[in-house]
Amino acid sequence: MDWYAFLFFIEVTVSGLLSGVMYAMVAIGFVLIYKTSGVLNFAQGAMVLFAALTFVSLVERGLPFLGALAATLIVMTLLGFAIERTVLRPLANRSPMVLFMATLGLSYVIEGLAQLVWGTQVHRLDLGISNAPFEIAGIYVSTFDLVAAGIAAAMVTALTLFFSFTRTGLGFRAIADDQFAALAVGLRLDRIWGTVWTAAGFVALVAGLLWGARLGVQFSLSLIVLKALPVLVLGGFDSILGTIVAGLLVGASEKLAEVYLGQFVGGGIEGWFAYVVALVVLLVRPSGLFGQKLLERY
Repeated sequence: MDWYAFLFFIEVTVSGLLSGVMYAMVAIGFVLIYKTSGVLNFAQGAMVLFAALTFVSLVERGLPFLGALAATLIVMTLLGFAIERTVLRPLANRSPMVLFMATLGLSYVIEGLAQLVWGTQVHRLDLGISNAPFEIAGIYVSTFDLVAAGIAAAMVTALTLFFSFTRTGLGFRAIADDQFAALAVGLRLDRIWGTVWTAAGFVALVAGLLWGARLGVQFSLSLIVLKALPVLVLGGFDSILGTIVAGLLVGASEKLAEVYLGQFVGGGIEGWFAYVVALVVLLVRPSGLFGQKLLERY
């Protein structure tokens, strides 16, 4: 491999890693809900869409950037509490399949609500972040992707500190380990669930703004949830760290596969290669690379 080919390989890898961070941001919302309630929240993609659509619509109506950001955060907090009260709590003791179907139906309700409130037109979202590439040691990196990675790192750090050092965060970890033991020592399960759904709404807001700025705010934005599924399978449904690592692996592998293998299969491999990787991981380690293995006694 000559020097220019090596630089190109590094450039493709870095581009994939930065894209993987964007995937991981969506997947973190899944992990937060799943760890405390065992619910695979398929409505996370609709929440990403709703957050981005609310923000850009408020900005277009003359609200300042920070005002729109604060208002959207309040809306997503209320949405999170409403979901917990109206969907999760009444179905708390139902089977995982019932809960999954409930969140699947909820995703369509949220999309319909967004359409009813804000309309169906496509919006351009400008966060003031340049998308021009810049050069580092002969490697071109997207400014937007780099800033997005920094924002994602800050968000993960904030969530880690919150769940590691606050009373609510410690309660979250206790419920994730053993719900019955947490209830036995007096933890308020409903309060913890409400906080976690609020955190998931915050994650959806950050992901929605960044993905909306990259792709435009449109209803197909909710399909970004499909990019998060291989990340969840690879990293494990209950590991935030695993989600980040898996996002990086998925992003890098699909970019490299498209560049180096796509020419042999007619292209388009980037759209489905991550699912091949996830399938292989499922066959070898069903709990994911970082997920906890479930031990059952008979």
